[in-house]
Amino acid sequence: MPVDHPTRRHFLAASAGSAAGLSWPALAAGDLGGGKPITLVVSYPAGGGADAMARLIAPKLADALGQAVVVDNKPGASGTIAAGQVARATPDGTTLLLDASSFAVNPALFPKLAYDNQKSFEPIAVLAQFPNVLVCTPSFEARSVADVLRLARAKPGALAYASSGNGSAQHLAGALFEQLAKVDLNHVPYRGGGPALNDVMGGQVPLFFANVASGLGQIQAGRLRPLAVTAARRCRALPDVPTMAEAGVAGHEVLEWNPILAPAGLPPGVRYTLSAAVNRAMADPEVLGRVRALGGDVFSGDPAQFLASQQALWARVVKERGITRD
Repeated sequence: MPVDHPTRRHFLAASAGSAAGLSWPALAAGDLGGGKPITLVVSYPAGGGADAMARLIAPKLADALGQAVVVDNKPGASGTIAAGQVARATPDGTTLLLDASSFAVNPALFPKLAYDNQKSFEPIAVLAQFPNVLVCTPSFEARSVADVLRLARAKPGALAYASSGNGSAQHLAGALFEQLAKVDLNHVPYRGGGPALNDVMGGQVPLFFANVASGLGQIQAGRLRPLAVTAARRCRALPDVPTMAEAGVAGHEVLEWNPILAPAGLPPGVRYTLSAAVNRAMADPEVLGRVRALGGDVFSGDPAQFLASQQALWARVVKERGITRD
């Protein structure tokens, strides 16, 4: 049984709409904020994964809620600019945050946030989960995770993996891999995922923890070789690729995901209505098909409990590995 603590208790209370909230009646269509448009504030720029998810579900949410949903990109500072804006918004259900998995990491990387992850938001949903996949340059000698571990142990600190920057999802995936496998790798940070991936495909750096949604096309084209997926079960888009546990690194489960959050103080009936609308949007065949085609799965579970567990995991990894953004 998990140990209870203030962070987990607050998150669980904030998501009561998933269970106890069933006793609250849904609001009539178009009732949120008097029917004014709902703003879905996205913490990353247009063209990225979070933006793609927002634009996929926005029209489905609009149909479910009976009012317009507008996507508003507010990128910057690993999502903290958008989160700060939503934390200060009126809690009437018309301003929502669509963030990324960095939401759970930021408290460990930014000691002076303008908001409190636990107290400033009401978790509404986690939309979908996409595993990472450890990939390598096709010409690299490793054909498996066991080969990677053998090479890493032969020359500690020499074998390199690329990332989109210090504190990025790829950096954290690599740090957790080092911790669990008890190896030392050479982290090579880049200014963005594109340049990092290009250098891996070009052979300048051998390893990269790619999000399956962004790396799938390159894998299918033969420009990257997949070694293992970072999920509890195999990815339907890469059925022949083992999980990290199958490959010998138990516990290395690193997922990228998108939460939807509202400002703290949301009335229970509004929270219930929003949660029900999101569930309906994610069950839409178009949305479900797109998520699965990219190698992901729609989230099922308690979003608040999941957020609490992710924040605890990455706080521990950041502290133990001494990770900073600079």
